[in-house]
Amino acid sequence: MKNVITSICLIAIAVLAGSLPAQAGRDLDAIRSRGVLRCGVYGPSLPGFSAPDSQGNWQGFNADICRAMAITILNDVSKVEFVPVSTQTRFPALANGEVDILASNVTWTLTRDAGVNRFNFPAVTFYDGQAIMVPRSLNVASAKKLNGVTVCVQPGTTTELNLSDYFRENNLKFTPVVIESVDELRRAYDDGRCEAWTNDFTSIAGERTLLTNPDDHVVLPERLSKEPLGLTIRQGDEEFSNLAAWTVYALIDAEESGITQSNAEETTRSTENPAIRRLLGTEGNMGEALDAASADYALQIIKTLGNYGEIYNRHLGPDTPLGLDRGLNDTWKAGGLLYAPPAR
Repeated sequence: MKNVITSICLIAIAVLAGSLPAQAGRDLDAIRSRGVLRCGVYGPSLPGFSAPDSQGNWQGFNADICRAMAITILNDVSKVEFVPVSTQTRFPALANGEVDILASNVTWTLTRDAGVNRFNFPAVTFYDGQAIMVPRSLNVASAKKLNGVTVCVQPGTTTELNLSDYFRENNLKFTPVVIESVDELRRAYDDGRCEAWTNDFTSIAGERTLLTNPDDHVVLPERLSKEPLGLTIRQGDEEFSNLAAWTVYALIDAEESGITQSNAEETTRSTENPAIRRLLGTEGNMGEALDAASADYALQIIKTLGNYGEIYNRHLGPDTPLGLDRGLNDTWKAGGLLYAPPAR
């Protein structure tokens, strides 16, 4: 009889737990209590990804991802505090709670996922690879011809490690010029203190536009690494991790489904597609299951900011100074790597 009673109690507890609303985790509670999401972005600027405009308002691909998160969590696109971080300060800032999340082109690696600080990477927001830029006057068409060069690089990054690996693998010698500040690094390269500059391709492409004579420099074709760049949070709050992941997936899913900033509202009234209705919150309980601020969180994001492709094109695409093709950062149906799990 005792075993029967115990089993009944356990079943009752399980049923009751399943009927209760999801409880927010430690970090999510703090964000909602504070009423603002503190988002660490690369500063003072990273062209196309995060940079303050003339009014001091942060613009860029990563800045808009943070704004999308604010809609999911707080139902208000303006409830974001942008905190500039460097390659040296970003992880301490996240670990000690100065920021809630990093959207600063952090590469997802094993040691960052499972190391001392144990960060989580809820979703990849951009697929990149490390590149090397050189002056055209160097007359070099391949990184494998760079034996003996001086290379500008930031410390404490996967970039620094990849550079060493690539040159060792190809039996090449180089002299690093290690500078933390990207502005000083740009000046050092522009002034000829180093013969090459390495970073993620997207970063190099953006910095090239800020050189004295951008057309005098070329990005070599080799990619030294895989650089999956993503949102980064502290481990220990699965609810927050889920919200971050499904914010990104909503942007990707919307593009794949043809839902745009201009047609999102009309789509809620006209579509009979159950997958799209679930995504936009007109059917099912996806927002409730996620503990989002509103049932139609995805609709609000798309109406306010657009889908993934619209955000990409606005800050990084062919009509911007960076002029980046979609490449790997296109949907899987268009030959890219972007793929969202089903919202159901």
